[in-house]
Amino acid sequence: MAVRDAHIEAMELIDAQLDLAVADLAGMIETDTQFPPGAGYDAFATVMDAVVRPLGMDTCRVTVPENLWHVPRGPARGQRVNLIADWPGAADLPVCSLYFHVDTVCAANGWTRSPLALTEEDGVLYGLGTADMKGAIAAAAHALRVARQAEVPLAYRPQLLLCTDEEGGLYPGIRYLAEQGLIDGHLVNFNGSAGPRIWGGCFGSFNLQITVTGVAAHAADRTKASVNAIEAALPMMQAIQDLRPAIAARVSALPAPPGAPPLAPQIALTVAGGGTCGGQVPDRFTFVVSRRYAPEEDFASARTEIEDALRAACPAGARMDIDLIGHLIPTADPEGPHYPRWMRAMQAGFGYAATDFVKYGAASASDSGYVQQAGVAQEVILSGLIRPTSNGHGPEEHTTRADLAALAKTILCYLSADFAPDLNPDT
Repeated sequence: MAVRDAHIEAMELIDAQLDLAVADLAGMIETDTQFPPGAGYDAFATVMDAVVRPLGMDTCRVTVPENLWHVPRGPARGQRVNLIADWPGAADLPVCSLYFHVDTVCAANGWTRSPLALTEEDGVLYGLGTADMKGAIAAAAHALRVARQAEVPLAYRPQLLLCTDEEGGLYPGIRYLAEQGLIDGHLVNFNGSAGPRIWGGCFGSFNLQITVTGVAAHAADRTKASVNAIEAALPMMQAIQDLRPAIAARVSALPAPPGAPPLAPQIALTVAGGGTCGGQVPDRFTFVVSRRYAPEEDFASARTEIEDALRAACPAGARMDIDLIGHLIPTADPEGPHYPRWMRAMQAGFGYAATDFVKYGAASASDSGYVQQAGVAQEVILSGLIRPTSNGHGPEEHTTRADLAALAKTILCYLSADFAPDLNPDT
């Protein structure tokens, strides 16, 4: 079979056998990896073993040591099991690392379908993580499946990185893999858009968990012996609200999406809870402050600004504990020599024109900054299945069969030796 014939056959097989990718995705959605707590990572690694081993891939589990991610009062629990899958028999090829985070956010209120079951309606695939980002894992596995079946010669040896704790964890799995020297080649991160985008980098983010401790008593007790933790927390939460205008006024030089205002830092209260019953003065209340910080800002200064405001607002008699429970550092401009080839692959997979591609950054955060910090790679290609209509992080999150196939074709083209050889900087 000629090289070109193999490539054409594989593109056709992606469509013909797309049910296999949908079935893989169904198994992934059914495996609960919501963070917090992130207790399902080992189970997900087992599911993925069953998907990639029939492709002839070698797998290795890497567990992040507990002392790096565990916070005693924090929400994370369970082993942080990451899975690396390598394509054997291609040791002479340069490596392309395909990165995916396996955790999802927690299911929001408003789902009318089961978030932990894949539901298909008229080619739309609903389920928690379909767009962000288990659907991309299914697309990559499908691309490799048909590449092997059609005997497509590869330009790169694919390495799948299935990583933990991107959705707010303290020590993301990709950081640990990078620091341990377990990542090779250039990186394609599938935690991004299905649109024609050149990534310009992104903000960092961190989450502070505030635990307010009071003194429990009968709800009718109005003596000084009781301290209502919820009421004590109110001025602290207001102090966070009061910081918002000044923080939002700090504009970043990172390029904004087309038609959007300049990117600016953000602060928000994202979790809150406490109390036990209506007849008792609550002795504990917890809330989380989420801060998105621009590359021009300093993490330590941004954290200190928040903690100083909280301490100033903490009423007498209440105790306050502050824990850092999640942190992603900014990603610097990640464009590099492989981007033109990826753009050409997206044109083949999604049907975009070369003139459709626009470079911009984001106020959202990524764990790719840790790969840059470790010196593994400065270039990070960003792609994925997320669209403005996907409702990622919200109820009824979804992708489509068409996008699943398009991303699989994009990955297949990019990895194929006969595809755009003039754009391969490694030859």
